[in-house]
Amino acid sequence: MQTVEMISADEFCIHHNIELSFIYSLQESGLLEISTTGEKLCIPVTQLPQLEKVLRLYDLDINLEGIETITLLLQRLQKQQENIIALKNQLSRYESEESINQ
Repeated sequence: MQTVEMISADEFCIHHNIELSFIYSLQESGLLEISTTGEKLCIPVTQLPQLEKVLRLYDLDINLEGIETITLLLQRLQKQQENIIALKNQLSRYESEESINQ
């Protein structure tokens, strides 16, 4: 079984000067996965890049609903970019096969 590195939510909030309630709000909206270790609230290290993106939006005075929408659109955009790359790779493969067959 693989262990997941965690960071204390309290420490994260102190370091970033935010309220713990904001972390709970992100969890309730599905933007963040948090765990409880004993009585301590923890954030998986793998969630930190996503959390820091959300904090940058929050620093721009974007409300939670706006952050949810922006995050959803960015995820869709990322998937579309991945699809475009896959399609370009397929096209390149077909073009190289065609040039070999000529």
